[in-house]
Amino acid sequence: MTFEIKERDAAGRLCHFTTKHGNVTTPNLLPVINPNKMMITPKEMKKRFGTEILITNSYIIYKNPELKKKALESGVHSLIDFDGSVMTDSGTFQSYVYGDVHLDPVEIVQFQRDIGSDIGTILDVFGTPNQTKKKSEQGVQETIERAKRSIPHKGEMLLACPVQGSVYPELREHCARQLSTLSADFFPIGGVVPLMENQRYSDLVRCILAAKQGLDPSKPVHLFGAGHPLIFSLAVALGCDFFDSSAYAKYANDGRMIFQWGTEKFEDLRELPCSCPICSKYSTTELKELDEKERTLQIALHNLYVSFSELKIIRVALTEGWLWELVEQRAASNPFLSEALRVLREPTHQQWLEQYEPTSKKTALFYTGPQTMYRPLIFRYHTRLFTRYEPLFHTTVVFPEGTKPYSMFYSKEMANILKQKNVNLVVRSTLGPVPFELDEMYPLAQSVFPRSIDQETREKTQQVMERLLKDTEIIVWDEHVSIQSEEPLKHPMDFDRRRISAVADMQFGHGVSEALFSEKIHIIKSKRTGKIRNIICDGAHVVSMRAEDGLFTLKIDGGRRLHKRLKYPLLRVVVADDAVPFVKAGKSVFAKFVSECDPDLRPYDECLIVDKQDMFLGIGRTLLTRDEMLSFRHGMAVKTRDSIREE
Repeated sequence: MTFEIKERDAAGRLCHFTTKHGNVTTPNLLPVINPNKMMITPKEMKKRFGTEILITNSYIIYKNPELKKKALESGVHSLIDFDGSVMTDSGTFQSYVYGDVHLDPVEIVQFQRDIGSDIGTILDVFGTPNQTKKKSEQGVQETIERAKRSIPHKGEMLLACPVQGSVYPELREHCARQLSTLSADFFPIGGVVPLMENQRYSDLVRCILAAKQGLDPSKPVHLFGAGHPLIFSLAVALGCDFFDSSAYAKYANDGRMIFQWGTEKFEDLRELPCSCPICSKYSTTELKELDEKERTLQIALHNLYVSFSELKIIRVALTEGWLWELVEQRAASNPFLSEALRVLREPTHQQWLEQYEPTSKKTALFYTGPQTMYRPLIFRYHTRLFTRYEPLFHTTVVFPEGTKPYSMFYSKEMANILKQKNVNLVVRSTLGPVPFELDEMYPLAQSVFPRSIDQETREKTQQVMERLLKDTEIIVWDEHVSIQSEEPLKHPMDFDRRRISAVADMQFGHGVSEALFSEKIHIIKSKRTGKIRNIICDGAHVVSMRAEDGLFTLKIDGGRRLHKRLKYPLLRVVVADDAVPFVKAGKSVFAKFVSECDPDLRPYDECLIVDKQDMFLGIGRTLLTRDEMLSFRHGMAVKTRDSIREE
């Protein structure tokens, strides 16, 4: 198996996953195939939807003598006529629905192995939402014990070990941590179907977050039974890679059509609000005229078209950096899902999500409503504002929001004020307080908010504003305000110097600007825009300021300065001895060669690359978090930009 991150946004990830039967791109959907009754054949699914992976139930095959014989003789792929990756379930869900299923846990894993499943599943213990904590603890412990007994029998098959724990986050995390210590390959989050059936999405979110915080980040995560596209985007943003759907068939049998916003009874629709091939071919009248079997088939196909279409949208959003916007848009269509987003406002969840949030993105941050202010990216900005930024002066002039970047919009006013007095210049923005010197940083200049925002957002930004300026004298600017110093200004503030120092501290850490910049400094600006582009210190090019996000790109001489002045492990990615010659030759760092990493580094951060003796090797840009670097065995961890070449 290989599992490798290629793109990322939020805690979501677009990965390449391989089994013996091919490549799969995540996030992805596994349609459920009933080998006794195939409404749509796997071959048809692959032709219509490009289906790369699906799931069928080994318990059903095992209990049917004819199916069992054929599967053992020719394999499960031949049985269902599918040449892609096949996952098999073990009978746990049947046990939940129909009562006790009499199966030996080891025997059903051996059977899945023997019929050639790409991914088999242990017979875990389904934890229901109404269980007592004691009962759930017993189920978790039995699930862990069954995993331990089953893993030695998996052979070449990948083995899925579901995370159980009912609605108790501490049990979910405990189960996940215990299973992660075993040689398991795939981690479904189980026992959540009743939560989704009853739209208990807040509990679902807590279950996902607890499981993810305990799981090995280098393994795929599957949300069992999550067949409705309404929840796909949120689950992906929280780190789920796979979903499985029997809903396409179950809903069709009940005359229900799946849409991105929910489910509609076909008989209640006057018009089909969809442009999939089925809805484009038939009107409601024409569908009603079909015989029941054919109509059910067409509705099932529609349901799959909508489901796979939503995953395509999610993968684009993830790649382009607007996954949170999509999550908030989808949540707005369902009050229970909107309520679930409020769970993410809890500080512990914000802290966990922030570590996966990329430093900058390809697209601007778009406001969708009150939840926008609680995104990890804004949480990071506010956190760093109080831990990495310091107002220099006792007096602060507060400006109303204007056109971005603010320092350009208010350039005349700024120049006049700074001639008279050294003050802090801050904009009261919809993102919270924005010091002029930070106004080009992502996402401050790269955000789109309406002129009129909701009351909750206004109150949130006001709280942050008051906290930042609580120890300063505040002057609210208008065109009639006169700001003069009591004494002639001897040392006017160098605003360009202030900008590069403040950005360096926000980006790299409090006080890093002192290590990076010397007294003898030369700032080069764009002739076209007048914005800072390159900083030369003592004749050496140390950093460049990127036009697209207002952040620094580190140069090799800047890396040398930071390595010399910053204590280990700050800003460092440490590589194994085997990788040292390759890094020196300018090659990028792969995850399996990382031995340690600064835990404060985030995806797409600038970093220093060093060996185990802390010898400076080069500079680069991270692609993974620390935990991911230390867990993944495949894929790139750092894109090396420059290195110390062998002499």
